[in-house]
Amino acid sequence: MADYDEILLALRKITRAIDLHSKQLHKASGLTTSQLLVMQAILRLDMASPSAIAREVMLSQATISSLLDRLERNQLVRRVKGNRDRRQTLIELTTEGQEKLAQSPSPIQLDFVSKYRALPDWQQHQLVASMQQVASMMNVKTEIEFNQPNPPLSITN
Repeated sequence: MADYDEILLALRKITRAIDLHSKQLHKASGLTTSQLLVMQAILRLDMASPSAIAREVMLSQATISSLLDRLERNQLVRRVKGNRDRRQTLIELTTEGQEKLAQSPSPIQLDFVSKYRALPDWQQHQLVASMQQVASMMNVKTEIEFNQPNPPLSITN
């Protein structure tokens, strides 16, 4: 067994748990995890622009536009013009969207959340740091970073 096999198995278990919870979330609420996260961000940010929502949930502007289109078709969000700048489009939850959000399960397993919160602070910080390091070691980029154009190469002689 290679020295990294235990890490690979743990990552596969995490991926599987996330996938199963996402399916349960969709079955219970009719929402994908991304849609739920976007709706939570809209509630938190209160009348936010699509770009602010994209930054909050670390998704690209194109992905946010697609998610907002679907949420708007389902009458869960509404696009409105800004009061100060009529050119700006802001997003708000509809009453139906607020109700759907209130009735939806957590985007992360509640069992995990309760166990995480039961850990001492130092262990919570250690876990977060370890997860961030694993993501960094795997060259994980946010969708925003991934969709940015690469800087031009400088050629020096």
